[in-house]
Amino acid sequence: MATVISTLFISADGVAEIDPDWHFPYFDENMGRAVTEDYDTSDVLLIGRETYDSFAGAWPDREAAGGEDAPFAKQLGDMRKVVVSRQPLEFSWRNSELIQGDLVDAVRALKADAGIKGVLIPGSISVVQQLLAAGLVDELRLLVHPVAARKGRRLFDEGDAPYHLRVAATEAYPTGVIRVIYTPAPAPGAVGYDDVKDQVPAGS
Repeated sequence: MATVISTLFISADGVAEIDPDWHFPYFDENMGRAVTEDYDTSDVLLIGRETYDSFAGAWPDREAAGGEDAPFAKQLGDMRKVVVSRQPLEFSWRNSELIQGDLVDAVRALKADAGIKGVLIPGSISVVQQLLAAGLVDELRLLVHPVAARKGRRLFDEGDAPYHLRVAATEAYPTGVIRVIYTPAPAPGAVGYDDVKDQVPAGS
C-alpha cells in the first residue's frame, strides 16, 4: 500500500500555521535536504485548498523564471496534485485535480492504488487532522522550530483520545530546529504512580 506522509513546519508550542517571520530565519541547507527527502518519498501531493492556492500562486512562476529553485518548482509541477476543496475549482497548475467524494474514502483508495508509491501532505492542517483521526497517516514528519509562536493554528486539535506515536528518527540542526519523524503506535498499558515510584529520584 502507498505510504501517507504528513510534513509540517511547526513551532515549539505546536503551531503549524507558519509565519514567515519565525520560519525563514531557521531555513538552512539541512532543512532543505529534509524537505527534498520528504518530497522524494511520494508521487502524489494531497493538499487543501489554501495550500493549493499558495503553491499554485508561486511555484509555476518560479519554474518559468528559471532561478535556483526552478528544478524543485518543476518537480512540484510534474507531480500529481489532489486538492481537497468543498467548492469546484478551475485549475491553472498542471497535473491538478479535485478530490472525488469523501476525503477518508478517497485517501483509502489512493493508499490501495498499486501505481502509487506515496502520498505527501505538505501543510494542509485540516486535511492532516481529519486523516489522523481516521488513522490514515503513516508518518508525521515535523520540523520543530526553536520558537514559541503563541498564535496560529495548532496541529493537534481538541479530541476525546490521545494520539500515541513512536519516534522513528530524530535529527538536530545547528539552527536549533529538530526534525522528528513519528509513526503511529499502540497505547501503552495502564500505569499509575505506584508502578513507577521506584524510579523517583532518591532524596539527598
